[in-house]
Amino acid sequence: MRRISQAARQELTGRLLPFWKALRDEENGGYYGYMDFDLNRNKKAEKGCILNSRILWFFSEAAIVLQNDSLIPYARHAYAFLTEKCLDREFGGMYWSLTWDGSPLDDSKHTYNQAFAIYGLSAYYRLTGEKEALELAQELFRLIEKNCTDEGGYLEAFSRDFQPVSNEKLSENGVMAQRTMNTLLHVFEGYAGLYQAAKDKSVAAAMRRILDIYAAKVYNPKLHRQEVFFDKDYRSLIDLTSYGHDIESNWLMDWGTALLEDETARRAVFAIDSDLAENILRTALQPEGCVVNECERGKVDAHRIWWVQAEAVLGFVNAWEKHLERIEYRDAAVQVWRYIQEHLVDRRPGGEWFWRLDENNRPDRGKPIVEPWKCPYHNGRMCLELIRRDPDVYV
Repeated sequence: MRRISQAARQELTGRLLPFWKALRDEENGGYYGYMDFDLNRNKKAEKGCILNSRILWFFSEAAIVLQNDSLIPYARHAYAFLTEKCLDREFGGMYWSLTWDGSPLDDSKHTYNQAFAIYGLSAYYRLTGEKEALELAQELFRLIEKNCTDEGGYLEAFSRDFQPVSNEKLSENGVMAQRTMNTLLHVFEGYAGLYQAAKDKSVAAAMRRILDIYAAKVYNPKLHRQEVFFDKDYRSLIDLTSYGHDIESNWLMDWGTALLEDETARRAVFAIDSDLAENILRTALQPEGCVVNECERGKVDAHRIWWVQAEAVLGFVNAWEKHLERIEYRDAAVQVWRYIQEHLVDRRPGGEWFWRLDENNRPDRGKPIVEPWKCPYHNGRMCLELIRRDPDVYV
């Protein structure tokens, strides 16, 4: 047996980093946007701006955590694509997606997308000290606060010139949401990354506003979960538990709140996130060591999704570090790690992780290995955070 941080380092350096390095598009910039299940790379596929923001974050954070300057050119490559191609110089903000050769394909603006650009740019600034990256992150922060908020919180979907449009991109499960837990969570994450890079009071104030919404509107204490999709007045639109987002929020909201150095806020969020983790442990962790996807109107979607497992490892480690007497959390993290290594890791030459598995742990051949949402953000971040924390956990 070895420490989970050592296993994470091997997964990161032996599989994830080499895989994503190989997707750098030297001719047209950024990173290739699609690889099918059979590991065929499509060099003329759509390039998602979220994908490239997350890749920017991944290589920047990996260079910082591993103290590996050889990763800087990969971060810089993503940064150049984001600032030269994804950024709308006329109306501001990041496009949703580009063509393979860097022309706007979907020029709509989404708050979620802007938040991930802030997250990536902030990490890149922490790595390189390039002030232009920080200035752009701050500019996007101001853009969100100006164009994407109302008296109730954060609005989400906009046209290129920031006129409101319907929110198909972040709505699922047969509903059309005006506000979503997912966007709120990742705006907080982006802002926390920016606050980590530069302790700006206006960013801290926005983070506190999000924490208030999280506690009062998103968290449901009776059901021990976050509500997922809302109308404009934060009325929940569907009976849905997103196990992956709940276990992700459990550690991510703790992390961001801790940056504020506010003990009252930390205790309040600590309690909410502990409740979320306990519910996942009781209701979503399966005997074979995986966490199922979600439960809609009492019906469980038992697919084993790659990102849900990655967030579960980190979420259970976080819960155990908060409650050391609860070894069930530590053991759950170990179970999920072993499940990932046995079933989700794609051990074919040139593979990464499978997108999802069925209840019999068979990979879904209809799901690609790379696409605009399938990126090194979840599994790469799991590895990096485990290396940083180095918990007393053995696998």
